[in-house]
Amino acid sequence: MKALLIRPEIQSIEPVDISCFEDIAKLIGYETIAIEEVDASGDRLFFDEECFLRGSEGRFQVDSLIPVSGLGVVMGAGEDGSGLRDVTLSQDELAARTKFL
Repeated sequence: MKALLIRPEIQSIEPVDISCFEDIAKLIGYETIAIEEVDASGDRLFFDEECFLRGSEGRFQVDSLIPVSGLGVVMGAGEDGSGLRDVTLSQDELAARTKFL
């Protein structure tokens, strides 16, 4: 499935392929994953729930969501993160809504 990886340490957003929830954990680097709704289309932001405790490098913020430290993955999913599917946002659309801090 198509997803977008946010890498704040180099201020980039790049397409990635995800086949399961474990792939998200591998990309982010941790299994303590928090999920935030990005928009009504079902796109969700997945990130390390303990990102600020770990002192991950780089920070970003999508719209008015809480700022995140470390890597983030945006893709389609159900409210609880289940039922993963392709991201609906384009790379450019997400970039326009993301601030690197």
